[in-house]
Amino acid sequence: MGLSGYENSYYSASANGKQDFPRLEGQFEADVCVIGAGFTGLSAALHLAQKGYKVALVEAQKVGWGASGRNGGQVGIGQRIGHDELEKKVGREAADVLWDMSLESVQLVKDLIAEHQIECDLKSGIMHVAAKASHMDYIKESVEYTQNVLKYDHVQYLSQEEVQARLGTDRYFNGELMTEAAHLHPLNYALGLGEACAKAGVHIFENSPVTKYTGGNNALVTTEQGEVKAKYVLLACNGYLENLSPKVAGKIMPINNFILATEPLSEELCRKINRDDVAVADTKFVINYFKMSGDNRLLWGGGENYTKKFPKDIPNFVRKYMLEYYPELKDVKIDYGWGGTLAITLNRMPHFDRIEQNVFVAQGYSGHGVAMATLGGKLMAEAISGSAERFDVFRNVPTPTFPGGTLLRWPGLVAGMLYYSMRDRFF
Repeated sequence: MGLSGYENSYYSASANGKQDFPRLEGQFEADVCVIGAGFTGLSAALHLAQKGYKVALVEAQKVGWGASGRNGGQVGIGQRIGHDELEKKVGREAADVLWDMSLESVQLVKDLIAEHQIECDLKSGIMHVAAKASHMDYIKESVEYTQNVLKYDHVQYLSQEEVQARLGTDRYFNGELMTEAAHLHPLNYALGLGEACAKAGVHIFENSPVTKYTGGNNALVTTEQGEVKAKYVLLACNGYLENLSPKVAGKIMPINNFILATEPLSEELCRKINRDDVAVADTKFVINYFKMSGDNRLLWGGGENYTKKFPKDIPNFVRKYMLEYYPELKDVKIDYGWGGTLAITLNRMPHFDRIEQNVFVAQGYSGHGVAMATLGGKLMAEAISGSAERFDVFRNVPTPTFPGGTLLRWPGLVAGMLYYSMRDRFF
């Protein structure tokens, strides 16, 4: 059994334990009300409290209950789209700033873990590997661009032979290794941030779904049993925003992704599958990603769906993707299978905005959220405390609304996703 009140997953079963926080009841006054206790909300609340603000953090479920406590745990470098593509959208100067902030986001995660002594299986290295021979040029060009244009030295090119030796499979081709990137146990990281927030004086309210909010001079955040009066409101709900703010919701599409955890594997088998204990992600549109847990389980992410329901048998839904690459694991027991809801944007860049004078939003990390959401919270805290320049770099990246808004986005997205998943299979 996992941690009480959480999805049954390897992460909740191996959680460090947590402090329970009360439900919001009656009226509470704060300088800032943050809605959502995932990485964005936790980071915003922590950084605001450290600046002296009185902060209420209101969560529908539990701290880290959503995607922040269920994901692949990869703390990646770079934005979700390439620097050269970003340059076309926002210009070279802004693209360079976005690259630098991606590096900062990874360091921020490491610094918070060290400062608050969070035990979350932090390890170094992410390997990005070509899933097809036709993707090899892309990998090679990516490494050359990163080294020569961005002047970033902590990336290594790996030949096909090196990749296959490190990963123990002939199904992958060449790769790039980001040595300063990292991976971790995301739920324990979120719980550690929650504990740090509480110590910093943040007032955390769990099991308190927000039913509505109003901005303006008398901002009010309302739940079934209470309300928060605040000067500022931060929307940090991501894939769980739903109808709370329809205009903002039209910028994102919630999708579901799934992970399994095997039984603990022998050290010999772990090192065959993942010689250097790095996190791995491939170049498919619907990516496969995997890593070893702190107790030698293979954590494998694979497959998505675009409905409000998860598959009935998640372990077998994901298992087929794992066996394509490691058929020798066919007799290995699967101990856990779980899913989570993340939010993607049309251009795959985060959506940061100031939708009213005192209402901010950061969302839509498109699978790149551990580091970027942590930074997003910090940037919102900076914007509220009077320095919005860095927040505005993200805000100025165009974020198109899904055609048809929240009503018609589903059919178009599903058709597009199915098309690209077919390309993964056959082209």
